[in-house]
Amino acid sequence: MLLTVFGTIVFCAAITLMLLSAVAFIQDERFFSSAPKEVQEVIQPRENELFYGAKAIGWTLMVFSILMILGVGVISVWDGFRCGFDFRQFFLRFVFIFTVYKIYDMVCFDYFLLLKLKFFQYYYPEGEGVMDNRKYGFNIKSQLLKLFVIFPAVSALAAWICSAMSGK
Repeated sequence: MLLTVFGTIVFCAAITLMLLSAVAFIQDERFFSSAPKEVQEVIQPRENELFYGAKAIGWTLMVFSILMILGVGVISVWDGFRCGFDFRQFFLRFVFIFTVYKIYDMVCFDYFLLLKLKFFQYYYPEGEGVMDNRKYGFNIKSQLLKLFVIFPAVSALAAWICSAMSGK
């Protein structure tokens, strides 16, 4: 259980690092495909770097965050094999990581960073008017769909594959 909690913390930190690198350093609107259409429409492309080397730093952080996410997956599966996990144990591990991540995403990113701290608006001030008068955030239906349907289904599929590979 301790490894699952640690992996969840690393996973959330990696997603935070990915967000920081995309918004603050790389500043490529292709990374904002999950943003609502009204936000995507007002974002102006950034041709110039925030400062010299910002994109290089951003891509380095992006690669590091992807490696962290992959590391959580590999270690979670490897430890499950090592400990002889069955389907239920793999499923609980995966669904715990995804559920905590999605709640973290909805509370920290959507509510605090986006609406209260205005992190995104700092780098993209043209999005300020679109995000005013929001009480929660954006994409609540897709967020809840991921939380209650997609992530449990992916967790079940991954647990089924892992338990089949381990013979349990």
